[in-house]
Amino acid sequence: MTLAILIAISLMWLPVALLFLGYGEAKGTGAICAFVGICVVLGAFINVIQNDAFTAGLLFAHGLLYCTVAYALLTGLDNMKSVGNVSLTVAIVSFIYMLLYYHVKGSNYFTLACAGYTVLTLEVWLNAYGKLSGRLLAWSLIIWVPVGLYIPAFLLLSGKPLPF
Repeated sequence: MTLAILIAISLMWLPVALLFLGYGEAKGTGAICAFVGICVVLGAFINVIQNDAFTAGLLFAHGLLYCTVAYALLTGLDNMKSVGNVSLTVAIVSFIYMLLYYHVKGSNYFTLACAGYTVLTLEVWLNAYGKLSGRLLAWSLIIWVPVGLYIPAFLLLSGKPLPF
């Protein structure tokens, strides 16, 4: 389930990145953010039911952030600091997961992925506070789609091991 969710997340990250680069519009992008956010939160519940509360925690944090981004884009929220505050919280959660993947789970690739999620959510926080350009955030999202989403999802779905 989680691997399919990683692919679904890419359906949000890339359109948000393109929006920041001037391609697309807020409401259509907000709609996909909402759909992905709902899918991620539902996927987290399914992981809990399947006795994988560890992964569910990370999915809940990110899914709720995606729902918050959706709300901001769909309503034309003027002050994005509330989105930034949620993103900062998700950055902290992602950082903790990075440490757990390294020290407890022993997965170097998911350690790297969570490090990337930490950086991305910190960038969202900085962008919301006007401290980081949307262009830099966009390119970070574009770069991290294959590294943090496609590589682990498609390799593991095809029965192949992660690169490291």
